[in-house]
Amino acid sequence: MLFKNGSNTTNGKRYRSSSIALFIVLFMTQILSSQKMTPEQVVQKQLETYNNRDIDGFMSVIDSNVVFYNFSDRTKTMEGAAACKSFYTALFEASPKLHSTILSRTILGNKVIDHESITGRNGNDGVLELVLIYEVENEKITKVTVIRKEG
Repeated sequence: MLFKNGSNTTNGKRYRSSSIALFIVLFMTQILSSQKMTPEQVVQKQLETYNNRDIDGFMSVIDSNVVFYNFSDRTKTMEGAAACKSFYTALFEASPKLHSTILSRTILGNKVIDHESITGRNGNDGVLELVLIYEVENEKITKVTVIRKEG
């Protein structure tokens, strides 16, 4: 059946359909954009960008006030995003074969504990084994405590 305007639907029905479709698109966009990364996803992104030597991606999950600690003597080894970016930029440039493999991962609340095996660091062939305790707040790594394998 054709209406006076030459279409087989009324302008009102066409308008309602468009409005509903627009509402659904906006609603789904809001839901998807409001989903936050879990602490594990944040640390996983950090690992993937580390392995790709992607400094911008790596820094995207680092808090501006990040602090790194040595577990053994509890000393602060690095503080702030600028120091972190400088350190990892130099490491990525000096380590074309840099790769970290997760041997095990434990998640406890906002803490992610990774036992890692790292190769290619600063062009070395040796394996560096570390346990890293990442603390995550608001999708950013705020604290990293490093435990080095003794011996």
